Amino acid sequence: MAVYSAESSQRLTPGRLLAATHNAGKVDELKALFEPHGFQVVSALELGLDEPEETEATFAGNALLKARAAMKATGLPALSDDSGLAVTALDGAPGIYSARWAGEPRDFYRAMQRVEAELAASGSADRSARFVCALAVVWPDGQEDVFEGEVEGTLVWPPRGTRGFGYDPVFVATGETITFGEMDPERKHAMSHRAVAVAKLRAALLT
Repeated sequence: MAVYSAESSQRLTPGRLLAATHNAGKVDELKALFEPHGFQVVSALELGLDEPEETEATFAGNALLKARAAMKATGLPALSDDSGLAVTALDGAPGIYSARWAGEPRDFYRAMQRVEAELAASGSADRSARFVCALAVVWPDGQEDVFEGEVEGTLVWPPRGTRGFGYDPVFVATGETITFGEMDPERKHAMSHRAVAVAKLRAALLT
């Protein structure tokens, strides 16, 4: 998926960039991906913005929902990420519910245990999965852009590594032998689903 608007008439310019997320791990990745290009990433959490309920049925829909809310609250162009793990044998679950599988307070070890339990219950030997990311930019004039990235891989058990966040400790990207949880952050940032989406965004929206 490329961009919702046929042609992006606006461009992001280096400076302050509002990231409509309350997820510290995502903020860290966005900083690593954007700061080398002259951006100062400021999160919705840092600004004390409310976190809207994710009610859409797709990653792109939820990314737009969050970006619209942040733009409306601040009057600034807002960037939002919605992402998650899609497991082939579970018909794409947990998908858009990836964070919710971790419960409240968020416990992703519990979420990873649930994935493993449901895989076992499915009786399938297929452990393939993919990480999906949708990045949305919403502008004050109503322009909306969406970019998606994916990375294919395989699930392992038990979890390995304490780097990264979310489901990273059980995901091994295709062609790799270590999990995202074991991988050096800079290496992960160069190949992740979020990196793929950010590369598409940069090509379309950066001057």
